[in-house]
Amino acid sequence: MCHSHGKGAFLAILAALSILYSPAASAQTGTIEQTFVASLTALPTENLAVSGAFYVPVYSSVSMSHGKLRADFSVTLSVHNASETRPLVLKRVAYFDTSGKMVESYLKSPVALKPFATVEVFIPANDVRGGTGANFVVDWAATGEIAEPAVEALMVGGIGAGHYAFISQGRPIRIIKN
Repeated sequence: MCHSHGKGAFLAILAALSILYSPAASAQTGTIEQTFVASLTALPTENLAVSGAFYVPVYSSVSMSHGKLRADFSVTLSVHNASETRPLVLKRVAYFDTSGKMVESYLKSPVALKPFATVEVFIPANDVRGGTGANFVVDWAATGEIAEPAVEALMVGGIGAGHYAFISQGRPIRIIKN
């Protein structure tokens, strides 16, 4: 899903995103716990009977023109609790580079998302630590049957006059029902 610079509406969206996700506007210095306090609730006291993990491929850099050019992209990872009634516990949100080395962990300890709430991790375009084969792993849990979380990443960037935005959807890599 690649869009080029020829679309006026798309440019307006990109302009809004660039303002919304500029380093000054982003919460790069805050943690998920600090930045998304309104999306969080108390951790459940009941046993976490269901758990799973998502793998999300992301692209902080993309090689173009037969490897002669590189486009750097900002990355916004979004984790949505798709349940209307149960909290979703996030146990790990970790960022890995092309070689599989963990670059950063975004949670100090588990957090619980309110029903229908969302948290995000933003990586600015000038942070190319992940490289062309970066990825996130998101480990989650719940106290019982729950709608599977929606986990995806939005990449936004450009090269020259061209602007590009695309989404990468998370893929479940394990689900365990105790």
